[in-house]
Amino acid sequence: MPINLPNLLTIIRILLTPLFVIVLLRDLFGPALLIFTIAGISDGLDGFIARYFNQRTTLGAYLDPIADKLLLVSAFVSLAILKIVPSWVTVIVISRDVLIVMGIAIFTITEKPYKIKPSVVSKITTVAQIATIILALVHVNLAGYSVLMGVLFWVTAGLTTISGLHYIYFGMNILQNGSKKIKPSQ
Repeated sequence: MPINLPNLLTIIRILLTPLFVIVLLRDLFGPALLIFTIAGISDGLDGFIARYFNQRTTLGAYLDPIADKLLLVSAFVSLAILKIVPSWVTVIVISRDVLIVMGIAIFTITEKPYKIKPSVVSKITTVAQIATIILALVHVNLAGYSVLMGVLFWVTAGLTTISGLHYIYFGMNILQNGSKKIKPSQ
């Protein structure tokens, strides 16, 4: 069976990630922003096509969140290396993602049934993380820009922490009560 368009777009997003990192680490912020934007558009487009044209696949269900996490984590790590985003924000973002992966591993090992669905908190967290990356890539020297970025760092860190705690709450419910689904995702 040939690969469908949504999965192809997800694979392209995965392949764009190393290019994004290379360009960013060479201080080419404009091209990095363009690549990040193309990757973001491909994310929205693959989801739309999969839903609208009923092209959802098991492979896509696994690849899409991997592609998203790979891009976001790579962006935060690269921006932390460049000292544009504080390392503590990056640690919080990565810790939450590691927590999610550990939870899924525990559910798999214990054979607990689960279904991951996005929650409002996780969606808002993702928006804040993406906004942080985009504004960091814009990298301008305007009055008030550093204050705006400082506020955005704290908001992103706070939302990411809340989202992580949300995952812990739902994960503990699954482990203790055998719930059938986890509401949060992202």
